Amino acid sequence: MSTLPKVAWIGLGIMGSPMSENLVKAGYDVTGHTLEREKLDRLTAAGGTAAASVAEAVRDADVIVTMVPASPQVEAVAYGPDGILENARRGALLIDMSSITPQTSVDLAAAAKEKGIRVLDAPVSGGEAGAIEAVLSIMAGGDQADFDEAKPLFEALGKTIVRCGPHGSGQTVKAANQLIVAVNIQACAEAVVFLEKSGVDLAAALDVLGGGLAGSTVLARKKDNFLKRDFTPGFRIDLHHKDMGIVTDAARTVGAALPVGAVVAQLVASLRAQGDGGLDHSALLRAVERLSGARV
Repeated sequence: MSTLPKVAWIGLGIMGSPMSENLVKAGYDVTGHTLEREKLDRLTAAGGTAAASVAEAVRDADVIVTMVPASPQVEAVAYGPDGILENARRGALLIDMSSITPQTSVDLAAAAKEKGIRVLDAPVSGGEAGAIEAVLSIMAGGDQADFDEAKPLFEALGKTIVRCGPHGSGQTVKAANQLIVAVNIQACAEAVVFLEKSGVDLAAALDVLGGGLAGSTVLARKKDNFLKRDFTPGFRIDLHHKDMGIVTDAARTVGAALPVGAVVAQLVASLRAQGDGGLDHSALLRAVERLSGARV
């Protein structure tokens, strides 16, 4: 019999599926629920168990992980008669790994405490590749004791694992992460268009840039997307649009100016408005190409 905690996993999307499978590989008993039948079949094929509802998934779980798109989805699976808080056992640990507003995390922790359920907000960075390779960066908010208890589970999912402070802190750091990533992708996209219009060998240029001070994880991860114009979603523009809304709103609340971030947020929004919301966020290149006179 495994001494590892029993895990309920809610949300089996681009990130949730490989992450839950990595827990199965690490020896965890994982019961999952999501809305898509094929994602449940994928989990069972990997050795997990499918549940027909949130209530069924969480009923016997020691740890509950949620990985859903945004605050409304977190609230939908957490609250109500069929939600996590009404059906999880007292003493369970709820780890929300979605990217949502800090206030949603603070409110969830308060509501869960009334039910005897502990909460960590623990959003991640690293995209689909990081989820598959189990090298995600995990930024957590919540009590130190709960973080320490969750650390072995986090170690099956990521490499950089840090508690950033009390409830909501993980989400605040994730918002800053998304600001940096978006601005970085935008800068890379502008450089790509500039290099191509100048007649430079793009592959060679990106190689040498990657080895210098301009190098970044974003450039390394997205270089092939730029070269091949392959915008298969690892992280969709729709979701980055949501995240830019979170960071600009949170920054306004605390009185922080984001002049470059505000511009990039508008560029992300315009790309989404032109029908590219389902593409990878490296498709910011398409927006720069349009502004530079190309038809894409």
